[in-house]
This record gives sequence, C-alpha cells and structure tokens, in this order.
Amino acid sequence: MTLAENHSQLKESQEESLSILFVGDLFGKAGRKALEQHLPRLRQAYPLEMVIVNGENSAGGIGITPAIANELFQAGIDVITSGNHIWKYKEIFAYMESTNRLLRPLNYPPGAPGKGFVIYTTSNRRRVAVLNLAGRVFMDPLDCPFQAADRFLDKVRLGRDVDAIVVDMHAEASSEKGAMGYYLDGRVSAILGTHTHIPTADQQILPHGSAFQTDVGMTGCYRSVIGMKGESVMPRFLRQMPTHFEQATDEGSLCATVLTLSLKDGLCRRIQPVRLGGSLSETPLPIR
Repeated sequence: MTLAENHSQLKESQEESLSILFVGDLFGKAGRKALEQHLPRLRQAYPLEMVIVNGENSAGGIGITPAIANELFQAGIDVITSGNHIWKYKEIFAYMESTNRLLRPLNYPPGAPGKGFVIYTTSNRRRVAVLNLAGRVFMDPLDCPFQAADRFLDKVRLGRDVDAIVVDMHAEASSEKGAMGYYLDGRVSAILGTHTHIPTADQQILPHGSAFQTDVGMTGCYRSVIGMKGESVMPRFLRQMPTHFEQATDEGSLCATVLTLSLKDGLCRRIQPVRLGGSLSETPLPIR
C-alpha cells in the first residue's frame, strides 16, 4: 500500500460515511435467486444502509410485475429503478402510481405513469435521492436526460436538501453514460450505468468527487446471451428471423457496486464492484 493510499484510507475511516449497495439489472428468476442468496452475505460484509436494485427485467427477462416488486421490497430492497422495459405489464401502471419506490426514467414525457426520482429516508435518517434517467442513443427518443437532470438538481441540491444523490443512467451507448458522468461530476454522489448487462471495469471517482461506472452489469445467468438462452436467440442473428427469447435458467451471478459516501459533502470516497456466484469470477468480500 502506498503512502497516498494509506492516507486516503485513514481519512475515510475518520469521516462519517454512508454505505449504499446498487445492484445491476435483475434478470428473471435466476437474477432474483442470486439476489436472495447473496444479499445476506453483502449485509454482513458491508455496513449497508440502503439497497437499490434495477428491476426492469426481473419478470422473465422483460418488465416487472407488482408481485415481484412487492417480493423485492419484502426482501429488504429500498428503491427499484428501471428503464425502457418498465411498461411490459400493464398492471404495473397503477402500481407505480401507488408507490414512490418503484421508479421509471425521469425523462419520459409528462403524463407517463409513476415518478422518475425519490428522496428516501434511511433507518439512520439519511436522506438519499435516487434519480432514474434513460439515454437516447440507440434507444427511444425521450426527452433530454441532461436537461432533465438539470431541472432536478435545480430543486434538489447535494448537501443542502439531501445527504446523497445516486443516478441510474440506463443507456445503450457507453459514450452517453460517460458524458452523463462528466456532466454531473461533483453535483451528485454517483452515476452508475445500467442496461447493457455487462459489468465494466472502469469504476472510478471522477475529478470532482462523484463515483462512476459505465455499467454495473446484470444480476442473472451469464451462460446466456445477455440473460436469454443462446438457442432461442440465434435465429435472430443467423437468419434474421423473429424468434421467442427464453430466459436462461442456470445459476445466476450477482453484479453490484458498493458506494462509500462522505456525509460531510455527499461525494464518494470509495467505489467497489461486487461479483458473486454463477459463472463469473468472484470478487473478494471484506471481513467485518
């Protein structure tokens, strides 16, 4: 360990902090089982005060149902974010109006069901804003996510109104996610990418103190084509024929990121990706 790293850890240990777990795209039954299996281990390893899950693919690989949302909340998930697949099941429309803890991207046009952000109060009375945004490159032509973020941050300021702000940037293009990280650096606690289902190794703290990762990855079965059985997907690639995708059912991997945020300024002191179970190589967990 270098002198600089030792000084950084000493500073971190002396600051009052907030630990948040963000779980990447929960995919079908394999993903839900992986979350159920590994979340207790993570609670033992880290002093987690809040758990956020992107759940837009938790029902069979596309969408989420009220029953699954309730299951996740009962399992101790505090906030569920989503993306472009949130509208798969019509019964979720009314459900989203009944709770502020299941989000859809903020930059959907006015009149869309549900809400794009929530300010959640943890058991220790920390106020954490969770902001859900969707990209537009190679995706639906929604309102501008950058302007939507600006409008939100004009009203909700880090350190003034909330202790932390975590952004789920649900987008296809790595460049658009990176641009959002650059744009929001210093104004939010973390910008974490979802949607592409592959965990990236670019976790970092940006120059002005915000955590960033292009994609947290999928929590689901990786012996698949981004969660679907390979044999169900191949007709699309080989013959350009329509096909019915089937979710993969082998053991799932949990992919997540742990944030350690300073309560002094709401910015990130440490970002730690986590991979547990399934076919991916595991990351070591700390011993508490």
